[in-house]
Amino acid sequence: MIPKECKRLAEVDFPLAVVSKHSAREKSIRHGHPSTLHLWWARRPLAACRSMLMALLLPDPCDRACPEEFRSKARDILVKKHGRPSRWESEVKTDGGLRKTLFEFIGEFANWDNSANIDFLQTARELVKAAHPDETPLVVDPFAGGGSIPLEALRLGCEAFASDLNPVACLILKVILEEIPRHGSELAEELRRVGDEIKIKAEKELAELYPKDPDGAMPIAYLWARTVKCESPNCGAEIPLMRSFWLCSKANRRRALRYKVIRPCGKPPQVEFEIFEPKNENEVLGGTVTRARATCLSCKMVLSPDRVRGQLAEQHGGADVNFDEMGDRIGGARMLAAVTLRPGEAGRHYRLPTERDYEAVSNAQKRLKGILDEWVREGKMGFCPVPDEPTPAGGGSGAGRAFNVQKYGMMKFGDLFTARQKISLATLCRIITRSASPVSEPLALCISKLVETNCDLCPWEPVAECPRTPFRLGAFPISWDFAEAIPVSGSSGGFSTVVENITRALMVLGTDWRESSPQLADARESPLPDEVASVYFTDPPYYDAIPYAELSDFFFVWLKRALPNHMLLRDPFDTANPLTPKLREIVQDETKEYEGRSRDKVFFENAMALSFRECRRVLQGDGIGLVVFAHKTTEGWEALLSGMIRGGWLLTGSWPIATELVYRQRARDSAALATSVHLVCRPRPDDAPVGDWGEVLRELPKRVGDWMERLQGEGIRGADLVFACIGPALEIYSRYSKVVDPDEKDIPLGGDPEAKEPYKRGFLAYVWETVGRIALGQVLGMAEAHEPSGMAEALEEDARLTALFLWTLQSTKGKEGSNGESTGVIEDDSGDAEDEKDSMPKDMPKGYSLIFDMARRFAQPLGIELPKWEGRIIETKKGIVRLMAVSERAEQLFGKDGAGGVADWLERDPVKNLQQVLFPEFEEERAPKIRGRGRGRRKVTLDLSAVEGDSMREATTLDRVHAAMLLQAGGQSNALRALIKAEQERGPDFLRLANALSALYPKESEEKRLLDAMLMAVPR
Repeated sequence: MIPKECKRLAEVDFPLAVVSKHSAREKSIRHGHPSTLHLWWARRPLAACRSMLMALLLPDPCDRACPEEFRSKARDILVKKHGRPSRWESEVKTDGGLRKTLFEFIGEFANWDNSANIDFLQTARELVKAAHPDETPLVVDPFAGGGSIPLEALRLGCEAFASDLNPVACLILKVILEEIPRHGSELAEELRRVGDEIKIKAEKELAELYPKDPDGAMPIAYLWARTVKCESPNCGAEIPLMRSFWLCSKANRRRALRYKVIRPCGKPPQVEFEIFEPKNENEVLGGTVTRARATCLSCKMVLSPDRVRGQLAEQHGGADVNFDEMGDRIGGARMLAAVTLRPGEAGRHYRLPTERDYEAVSNAQKRLKGILDEWVREGKMGFCPVPDEPTPAGGGSGAGRAFNVQKYGMMKFGDLFTARQKISLATLCRIITRSASPVSEPLALCISKLVETNCDLCPWEPVAECPRTPFRLGAFPISWDFAEAIPVSGSSGGFSTVVENITRALMVLGTDWRESSPQLADARESPLPDEVASVYFTDPPYYDAIPYAELSDFFFVWLKRALPNHMLLRDPFDTANPLTPKLREIVQDETKEYEGRSRDKVFFENAMALSFRECRRVLQGDGIGLVVFAHKTTEGWEALLSGMIRGGWLLTGSWPIATELVYRQRARDSAALATSVHLVCRPRPDDAPVGDWGEVLRELPKRVGDWMERLQGEGIRGADLVFACIGPALEIYSRYSKVVDPDEKDIPLGGDPEAKEPYKRGFLAYVWETVGRIALGQVLGMAEAHEPSGMAEALEEDARLTALFLWTLQSTKGKEGSNGESTGVIEDDSGDAEDEKDSMPKDMPKGYSLIFDMARRFAQPLGIELPKWEGRIIETKKGIVRLMAVSERAEQLFGKDGAGGVADWLERDPVKNLQQVLFPEFEEERAPKIRGRGRGRRKVTLDLSAVEGDSMREATTLDRVHAAMLLQAGGQSNALRALIKAEQERGPDFLRLANALSALYPKESEEKRLLDAMLMAVPR
């Protein structure tokens, strides 16, 4: 057993760069990976879990308390296996060399290509056994979710206890942790065999609903658009709601739709489509709907969002077709095209819809009505064949962000599926239920996975030519046009494709490890006895970032129908609840209550404190813990950390690993996290001393500064670096039972960041301040900037604010793509979440965005008053602070006549100061009259109605830099040279700030291009 006083590898060092690289790469592995078994949000990469577990389980060979037996066995294990570097044999002879070799092995083992390699697996298991010779270590994860942590614990030879409050997560865990190791390769073979039988049965029952084309072509998807009626007088045309007219945007095989308007006499205009091959992107229209505003193709009138939602609400979402008594379409969803495969021909083909296509849809509606009528006649025995559970009402945080479908009349989960999709999914569920297969649980996951691409909210992806998941941005938004996959086909969205993908993952994963039985449990009430766990390793809920329960209900309603009366698919705390447990879920959501109180920040902190205290109870005295967190707001971090401290934990390490990926163009200009911070912790001793606030505060800058330097060397940047510094800061604070000031007043963890007194302000406010000061010192080249006295002499407020803003937005290395599991994206929720990059208005303001909470935490302690700069360099809207683009400041700085007038003035009189023409509204008596070039006299004017206070009457260094950039943009080279010369004579601030900003702006940004070009004009 590892002595209690012996440090683990995770507490002394970690191969950050190599593990981050492998973790980021793993996100793009889509075939044969366990994550393909089923969607789960913010799933941890196996590489990060495997590596951190190794570092938690192994002692540090350089620690005096490290057992000599482990050192001896570890040396033998590392050198005896084939494929080892020859240098290891000599390196492991010293304790330092052994530590280095262990980290090198951990880094290599993080590689997905080595994860199932028997040599690596056996070596890892032997190392764990050498560190824990007396008993097999137990790893506990009370928020197990998708199962990455307990899976890797089992594969390393440990025992694992995995639990979760969510039934969907528990079913995923049961298949991964129990069914796979119990049945081995037979599970995959049986799943494939039974899956084939089910597909054949479903094909026969559903043949009428998915007919082949007369020429033998087989449809694999139908593309639809919801429709509304134009409400313009004398129009009344049907408006198909389309994000884009693209069908296939591959460079070598472009296909798209174009339209023409037919105006029959005495009837509303009609829109007809045709498929064509565009020669370039400009030939394809951008769509008919943007942020719920629909444009009529006939009269060009724009229908307001309220009317679009109102009309769709009358149709329960508008995904079904409305037929008259003769079977003719009279409204509702409109089929845009059918996607087919032709025998003997490669690639997908597109055709316009036919009467046969609509006839099949009509037959599906009639069959569905018959099934529901029969269920009613039988007295509504059992579940309704199609989900009749209510969708989340939305509003506020949590579900309000995740769902907006009720605004469109989708009041039940069944409204998220077309009639044909309901028939198909209900048929598959019935076949599975009656089959009584020994692989019923993996089959149910197949149905659940199928549901993800067989609902009426799946957009068509014109690049990959397949339906796309409806879960985007951690939410479940409306999709104006959608793809209806064919579940009995062999293509994307087909049952056989899902079965094959899952069996492939089972085969790659292997089965040579222990099994574990997950439990449906509240993390605050663990069923485990005291002091049984060696490692507590978990990825808890991210405050208000992901409403797991509401999102998972989408799958839960179908899983119940595939596995009726399953012991895991229930709410054990409320038997009347037809959906997943919500009230006990530890997620900040003020729209809900728990025990009569709002589930606000206090609820989250209290609940996390109880769960951390419970884990402390089940952990052995010599045990170690690790908590993963990747939230983008300081408020979320404070809530989590407060729970940890109150739960009795002491932080001993902090490692940011690149696990989060940014997947939207818009996120490139916002503070999106690329890393998850892994906080290593130990149970705080019951007799921990009381800390002196003065000593804690003195130690903080050195500790944070050293850590920032280390992480920057690993490529950690921006917001990732900010939150990664929380760990070492908390090491200082959490070692004490409490921290008090000279008046014996407790210094809390969090508080009011605007307060002056430490006992009101809280420790974390000083952490953000310290990080900000050190960052400023680095980017502005002022080593003294981290000292309060040095800050008073630094550049003006707006320069500090801009520099910190851009520094926070810097990107960490390792973001190479995404699979849609990011938790760090800054959202603009001013409209519906369905409007992603491809449907964003082209006139969206430029600039860079930070959550107001983060901007305020940095600005206030550094003497920056955000309101004073509102409308001048920043713009705040809906909790987001936007750093205005330099181009937006042209009129503000120079007046309506712009930089041209100033250039005339500077070229004639370069000795004059630029101050005399910047903000001329405040210089009415001194501002010169500007004579234009042959255009008479002009006066530089400016409307600064948004700017108040005498402090704004002077142009700052940042104003001068921006003025120079605008002169550069306008091609005013003579004026620019005159300005630079004057500023060089003034002092070093201008060039120092310009160079700092050049290093901070993103490489491809217009601002950096202008700055670099402007700096090239500086005399050498």
